[in-house]
Amino acid sequence: MHLVYPAVLAALLFCVGLYGVLARRNAILVLMSVELMLNAVNLNLVAFDVWLRDTLHAGQALTLFTIAIAAAEIGIGLAIVLQVHRNRGTADVDRLRDLAEDAPDPDTDPEHREEKAEAAA
Repeated sequence: MHLVYPAVLAALLFCVGLYGVLARRNAILVLMSVELMLNAVNLNLVAFDVWLRDTLHAGQALTLFTIAIAAAEIGIGLAIVLQVHRNRGTADVDRLRDLAEDAPDPDTDPEHREEKAEAAA
């Protein structure tokens, strides 16, 4: 088997995933793009495992490990995105960064300083 075909396909998949991570604003599409990048890595692992004729099949074992990690990552990532969407009403990554709530600094805020003095007394 020629190593060029799966390597080129993996490079194309990785580039499409990288474009999706850098250009998309929707958090779910960003997660899908990360999955594309992981699939490109898995394709390379299996292709090099076959090409090197490894007797331990380490590339295939690492691919199974990567698939398990990707499944856990998607489960947790989707749960976070759904919770953020429920709280904020959007899954737009740029808008979420703009809506970050800044907690007041208790040392510089005069209201907290008075509460702190009353609590100490």
